Amino acid sequence: MKRDDSLWKAILEDVFDDFLRFFFDNAEELFDFGKPFEFLDKELEQLFPINPDDFSPKYVDKLIKVFTKTGDEKWILVHIEVQANTDNLFAHRMFQYFYRIYDRYQRPITAFAILTDKNKRFKPLYFEESYLGTKLRYDFNTYKVLEQNPEALTNSNNPFAMVVLTVLVALQKGKVTESELLNQKIDLLKRLISKGYSRDKIEALMGFLKLYVRFGKNENDVKFDKAIEQLLNKPKETMGIVEFVLERERRLGEKKGIEKGIEKGIEKERYERNFAFVSRLLKETDFDDAKIAELASVPLEFVQNVRQQNA
Repeated sequence: MKRDDSLWKAILEDVFDDFLRFFFDNAEELFDFGKPFEFLDKELEQLFPINPDDFSPKYVDKLIKVFTKTGDEKWILVHIEVQANTDNLFAHRMFQYFYRIYDRYQRPITAFAILTDKNKRFKPLYFEESYLGTKLRYDFNTYKVLEQNPEALTNSNNPFAMVVLTVLVALQKGKVTESELLNQKIDLLKRLISKGYSRDKIEALMGFLKLYVRFGKNENDVKFDKAIEQLLNKPKETMGIVEFVLERERRLGEKKGIEKGIEKGIEKERYERNFAFVSRLLKETDFDDAKIAELASVPLEFVQNVRQQNA
């Protein structure tokens, strides 16, 4: 699984309530947020089993059971596909998902195609088939990130808007210099911290921003980390959220053996932050230790040590 795929799967679960509120103005009337969402990843995999011999691109797909407040239906299904490349068969695949899901559950389904690609002309809206008087058309919700207004997203207080802004910044790679990309990423970090989101949302969104917007030079990753540290040292600007992040990382570091890390020559502050970050990657992705070490900019043995302590 690609890194972006894992990041999307995780962030959709972290901010799914905000996802519903982002796309439905009357979400509070439609959905029962008092009941937990059920993410049917295993069930979806059974409907579309992975062929180990298939080396074709994999896709980000989520199926969520959501309880409603309206009508006779007590719960519905939300199907989400995140597509990062042009694919002429995409609409057909959306229809395949629909009929297999519907055949299995016999429940109402609303489907979303989140397009994160750079092709302005790629925007599938429906699947259609007709033959000798027999016709079928399947429409689904399509959201093209490239078409979105950054100013409107910035003014939004919905955390999912920050996800979209992150993707927009990532799409700038190759169009702007590395320095400009770094500045955009830092500006987005500042907006994120100042929004006043819940602590869990801040943590999830910061992780998504850090990993999704990638640099070609490692030195810019270091600069971004320093920008985080500078923001963490300004409690008046960041209220209590940053204090929570620091305290959480400190507790994790102590619980998992911070002194052992210090003995290996790792600075205490950096060790605490890296330990929490690596732990999250181990928990929420299927990357191997070498890939996690690369993403977190830590030695391979550091990742192996964290894995052992989390076992």
